[in-house]
Amino acid sequence: MVSKELTVENRAGIHARPATEIVKVASRYKSDIFFEKDTMKINGKSIMGIITLAATYKTKLTCICCGEDENELLQDMENLFRNRFVYGKETD
Repeated sequence: MVSKELTVENRAGIHARPATEIVKVASRYKSDIFFEKDTMKINGKSIMGIITLAATYKTKLTCICCGEDENELLQDMENLFRNRFVYGKETD
């Protein structure tokens, strides 16, 4: 199991489009992924679960990955958050 605190850098927060991108990336991996905010813990492969977090700009979420490709999943998710939910975008 690996975990990391991620910050929502998208000014609109996590709404339907970012939630869809998170699920698309997470679904590429065999590992389980969860997000925690305050007392909520949701499945990171569920669009509705992600939306229920009501994560606005600068919200901090704990991302927890468990499984055989957990490190790769966490790295990909960290990049997705850093790039404001645009998958595959390069940053400096």
